[in-house]
Amino acid sequence: MSPARREELRAACARLAALDDTEFGVRLLANTPGHDTRDQALLGEWAREAAEFGTELATDAPAGDRPAAPRTRVVETTGGTDRLLLARYRSRPVPTVELFTDTLALGEHLVDLLGWRPLYPAGSLRAAALAHERAHCLLHEDAGARRTLRDRLGHTALRIGPLRVPGHVAGAGELVAHAYAGAVCGLRRTPLLLTAALMGAVQALRED
Repeated sequence: MSPARREELRAACARLAALDDTEFGVRLLANTPGHDTRDQALLGEWAREAAEFGTELATDAPAGDRPAAPRTRVVETTGGTDRLLLARYRSRPVPTVELFTDTLALGEHLVDLLGWRPLYPAGSLRAAALAHERAHCLLHEDAGARRTLRDRLGHTALRIGPLRVPGHVAGAGELVAHAYAGAVCGLRRTPLLLTAALMGAVQALRED
């Protein structure tokens, strides 16, 4: 990356760091199919509720719980930068978390470049990626947690007279996972900030 492009990236990431996680949540939801016409205030409410739920989910985790459950395989691979993935959870054929080492390495380099070590200590990116996928695993396996999240968000998919059918909020699970990861790993900022910065870094590398 050229020096000029590096300075542009630093400036762009400094602007990102000035935003709070709710704003990142609103942006994520707004870019999720189905939410493009929704009111920003509603997206903000959903973003805050999802983040609070993720933090509570981490607080309620049993003592000694770890981001990757014992029966969940962890496989390290590459190819994450092309898809902007740090990790990915797959429930079949067996519960597996794929860790993309190339994206993790880029993330670590970016944290050093931006001077963000106080936000993301050494090793925290890997731990946060595992915790993030652990949250997805919990939501996938625990119907009660999914119902609680759905009720907290209060989205109505269909109403017939006095009957109300609660609806799924696309993208909310991702916000839950980010908040869960931030809480489990004791981060000052959730991985939402780093994810946004990584998107900018990958774009800068492609254009350089």
